[in-house]
Amino acid sequence: MTVYSNTTPLLAFSAIGRFSLLHQVHGEVRIVPSVVEECMAGGIVEVPDLRNVEWIQIQPTPREDSRFFMLDAGERDTLSTALRDRADLVVIDERLGRNLAEFHGLRVVGTLGTLKKAKQMGLVPGFLPLVRQLQQAGFWYDEALVQRLAADVGE
Repeated sequence: MTVYSNTTPLLAFSAIGRFSLLHQVHGEVRIVPSVVEECMAGGIVEVPDLRNVEWIQIQPTPREDSRFFMLDAGERDTLSTALRDRADLVVIDERLGRNLAEFHGLRVVGTLGTLKKAKQMGLVPGFLPLVRQLQQAGFWYDEALVQRLAADVGE
């Protein structure tokens, strides 16, 4: 299965000390150089050096894709590369990026969907406590979506 991730899920899972959940749920994850740069730019969330994570593969980016001109570099390059490689899944949280990915035929999941899957796989004891940790770390999620996904996993 070919899975691409954008920056925000990498930051989110790093922020709560659950970086490896991406690998445990999705297997090998592909990213593009602009995502590496965004993660290395610094900030309050420290992300492992993505160039040295064995389950992450950094893929070259195609020429700039005008279909995604309104997105930031990480999102634009992730979607362009995922389309080029006929990815099975893109892990992305930003609404505009998700909408454009789906419009172009890509299947998407976000941080919350990945957490839901982790709960279903028995990798984490609870969904809601991890969502609350993400929120305390500064990540925003629609509460109706949080409650719907929590109900899906019996919380």
